[in-house]
Amino acid sequence: MNPLIELQAFGQSFWYDNIRRKFLQDGTLQRLVGEDGLRGMTSNPSIFEKAIGESDDYDEQIGELVDAGADVPAVYEALALADIQAACDMFAGVYRESGGGDGYVSLEVSPHLADDTDQTIAEARRLFAAVGRPNVMIKVPATPAGIPAIRQLIGEGINVNITLMFSMDHYEAVARAYMDGLTRLLENGGDPARVASVASFFVSRVDSAVDKKLAALNDPAAEALMGQAAIANSKLVYQRFKEIFHGEAFARLRSAGAPAQRLLWASTSTKNPNYPDTLYIDELIGPETVNTMPPQTVDAFRDHGRVATTLEQDVAGAQLMLDNLAELGINLDEVTEQLQVEGVAAFAKSFDALMATLREKMAALAGR
Repeated sequence: MNPLIELQAFGQSFWYDNIRRKFLQDGTLQRLVGEDGLRGMTSNPSIFEKAIGESDDYDEQIGELVDAGADVPAVYEALALADIQAACDMFAGVYRESGGGDGYVSLEVSPHLADDTDQTIAEARRLFAAVGRPNVMIKVPATPAGIPAIRQLIGEGINVNITLMFSMDHYEAVARAYMDGLTRLLENGGDPARVASVASFFVSRVDSAVDKKLAALNDPAAEALMGQAAIANSKLVYQRFKEIFHGEAFARLRSAGAPAQRLLWASTSTKNPNYPDTLYIDELIGPETVNTMPPQTVDAFRDHGRVATTLEQDVAGAQLMLDNLAELGINLDEVTEQLQVEGVAAFAKSFDALMATLREKMAALAGR
């Protein structure tokens, strides 16, 4: 059986970390849904930059917008909204069949707003309304300014995909913001069953950062720990998810129909070529989770993925692994805080590259 489809039997949803207009039009997305059990889609500025810059899929619409006098930000938004709306419509069946559990498509607020709570809220509201689909999720980072924005948006019934999470502290802040938002929604007469959220926990970047520190120690004991931090970190966060969302803290909201905020494993392509290319799929399978995979990881897992409830395996060993890191002088909290800062900067750089790509395309098409 197709391992991608098998994931559903283990309680995990497979989402696609990619979007491109051609895939929405040539049957690629329909095949992923029909043959591979695809349940949702995520996007970010890097993905849009690649889709627009490396194809002519968008040239016709760009030309029309140039002729209409649109500026660069307006062109980007028009292109992105068209793709997100089309994808939402294509996932509408999954959304209905799952009772709102899956079928979501994510659109990110500008990463330049990561440190501005009020502007993040305003932008998320505007994008949610502009897409106009019940199965759109607006991506907001788990930065200090993002946390209160998440609380407010959930309280207004806006679906939120929280991104750039790397640590237990990040996760706990996000879970609290979700529950606080749901409580506010309920108190204001809203229906908590009609809002959804995922907590996107980044994986491979943790290993990349920790492995670099381990290698610098030039110690066999340190080398033995390489390639293990990200999975251990994720397993412990999953245990915390179970404590929160299957415990007393969420009981009242659960009884009111609110769904748990699922953990979504992000950044799951393997960065180190010495590691198995399905490492961050194989080792992170468990109930009430999502794994969003880029195209090459989808192909690899379809071909040779291994399906088992691995998230629950050797949790004590995961804790021991992180304890061993601390004994070697590696402060995982410091590493993960730096990863979030770097992640915001990287997304902002990608967003700027996207704007530059669009500016070049618009100039070329204006002279056609």
